[in-house]
Amino acid sequence: MPVGPDAHRWSTFRGERTLVVAARTVTSTVRVLEALPALVRDDSRVTVVFAFDPTSAFNDGVLDLLRDAGCRVAPWDQVGHISPDLILSASENVDVPDGDCPVLVLPHGVGFQKLVPDSRSSHERLSGVVPDSLLATGRAWMAVSHPAQEQQLLASHPKAAGRTLLVGDPCFDELLGSRPHRRAYREALGVAEHQRLVMVSSTWGPTSLLAGQPDLLPHLLARLPCDEYRVGAVVHPNVWSAHGSWQLRTLQTAALDAGLLLIPAVHAWRPALVAADVLVGDHGSVTLYGAAVGTPLLLATFGGDAVPGTAVRDLASVAPRLDPRADLRRQLDDVVTGHRPDRYAAIAERAFAEPGRALARLRAALYRLLRLPEPSSPPPSPLALPAPDPPDATVTSWQVTTGVAQDSGSPAVTVCRIPAAVHAYGTRRPDSAGLFTHLACMDDERDLSLTESASVLLGRRPLSTTAGALRWVKDALARWPGSLLAASGVRGGVCLVGLRDGRVVEVAVTGPPMDAGLPAAVVYACLRAGLPLGDGQVTLRVGELRDEDVVLRLRPGLTAV
Repeated sequence: MPVGPDAHRWSTFRGERTLVVAARTVTSTVRVLEALPALVRDDSRVTVVFAFDPTSAFNDGVLDLLRDAGCRVAPWDQVGHISPDLILSASENVDVPDGDCPVLVLPHGVGFQKLVPDSRSSHERLSGVVPDSLLATGRAWMAVSHPAQEQQLLASHPKAAGRTLLVGDPCFDELLGSRPHRRAYREALGVAEHQRLVMVSSTWGPTSLLAGQPDLLPHLLARLPCDEYRVGAVVHPNVWSAHGSWQLRTLQTAALDAGLLLIPAVHAWRPALVAADVLVGDHGSVTLYGAAVGTPLLLATFGGDAVPGTAVRDLASVAPRLDPRADLRRQLDDVVTGHRPDRYAAIAERAFAEPGRALARLRAALYRLLRLPEPSSPPPSPLALPAPDPPDATVTSWQVTTGVAQDSGSPAVTVCRIPAAVHAYGTRRPDSAGLFTHLACMDDERDLSLTESASVLLGRRPLSTTAGALRWVKDALARWPGSLLAASGVRGGVCLVGLRDGRVVEVAVTGPPMDAGLPAAVVYACLRAGLPLGDGQVTLRVGELRDEDVVLRLRPGLTAV
C-alpha cells in the first residue's frame, strides 16, 4: 500500500487495521510469507504492509524474495508513519519502533534450540527470544509450537512469563499433510522409482555440517552409484545470504558437476524433504522436521550450540551417527532397512503440539491482537506443498565399472556408474577378473581432457532417425580418435553403438527409457570379455534390484553410411 501522511489519497483498499510485516532475514521472511496468505485471505479489513529492516548480517536476498512474491516494500524508517495495529515477524531481533501496538513473533525454526551470536553484543543469546527490553514493555508475544518451550523460556528469561501463545507449527503440519504427494515431488526432482534419494541438510555457522565436513557431498556422490541413488542438499538460507550463491556453488563444484540436487534456499526444501528416503543432517531444524515426519536419519555432526533439554538435543541422544571414514553406502542402506516410521514419534510429540491445527490457532491469535472478529470463513487448514522446480543437475561424464558373468546360460552384465567429477573422492576398486572400467562422456562434456580420454562417447539426446544416429556415431568416432565406441539413442527406444572397427550394434532394452550410457556399457563389457555381439540376449544388471533384458543385433557397418 502507499505509505506516508497522504497515503489515504492514493489507496484503493481502505482497511480497518494495518498489519506491518517486518522482514529482516530470508529465513524469517519466508516463514511469514508461507503462513500469512492463509490467515488474512479475502479479508479487506486488514491492510498488510511489508517493511524491510536492513540491520541483519543475513539481509541479502530479502528484497528479492519480497519482490518475487509481489510485495510492495516500505523502508523501515517509515514504519513510524504507518501507525500499525500489529507488527508481525519471524525475527526476534527486529528493532521495533516506539508505540503501543502489539508485536507477534513467529518461530523461524523449531523452538528455542540454538545459541547464536548476539548482534547487539559480543555474547551469545538464545535464538528466537525477543530482547528482555521488549518483553518488559508488555507488547511482545512469541508463538510457540509446544508448551514445553514456554517452560524452557521461563528458566532463562523470566520476563517471558505470560508472553507466549501456543499455536503449533504450520510448517510441520504442511510436511505431514504433503506425504501423499511424495511421488509427485520425486518425479519433479527427477528421482526415478528405483532410486534412493539421500537428502543432506546443513544449518549455518561454524558447528554446522557444511562447516565441519565440507567434502561430505562429493564423497557421497563418489560412493553411491548414480543409477541407484540421487543426492540432494538443503542448505540454511543464512549460508546463501552471508556467503552468496556463487561462493556456495564454487565450493561444491565437484558435487554439482556430479549431479547434486542443490535445493533452492526458500520454499523447495519442504517437498524435497518429503521426497527423501533418508536424511543426513546436523542440529538444524530441518533435521528435526525430517525425523518427526518419519524419515530415516543419520547425524553427520551435532553442534555444541544446541540447547540442552530441547527436542533437537533429545534427538541427538537417540539418532545414529554417520561415520565418514566407514562405508557410506552400507550405513545409509542399513539405517533405511532398519528404520521404523514411529522411531522418533516421542520426540515429535515433545516438539509439536496439536498437529494439523497450527494455522487455525495462529489466525485466532492474529485477529485477537488486531482486535477484529475472525472471518466467518472456516479456519484455514494446511495445504499440500506444490511440486518443486527441478534444480539443474546434469552429469556429462562417468567412470563406469562393468562385470560380466553367466546367468542361467545367458551373459549378465553388471554396470556401476560414478560421475567422473567426483571420482577422486571415491575408493579405488581393486582389479579383479571379469571387471572392466572405462570413461564415458556425453557430447556436451565441457572438459576436453575428459573427452579426449574417453573410451565411450555418448549422444545426449536420442535422434529422430536411424540414419541420423549412424551419422552422429561416425562423426564422433572421427572427431575423437582415442575413443573405442560411440553410442546414440534413436527415438522409439533402441540405441546404436558404433565400434572403431566399423561394426554397429543395435541395442534394445526393456523397461523405462535410459540414456545411451547403459546400453553402451553393455556393448563395451561384451567386447572386453570376448562375447559375441551378434543376435543374442544379455541381462543388464543395475544395482541389486533392477534387471533389464537387453537384445543385441549387428547392423550394416559404418562404411554403409
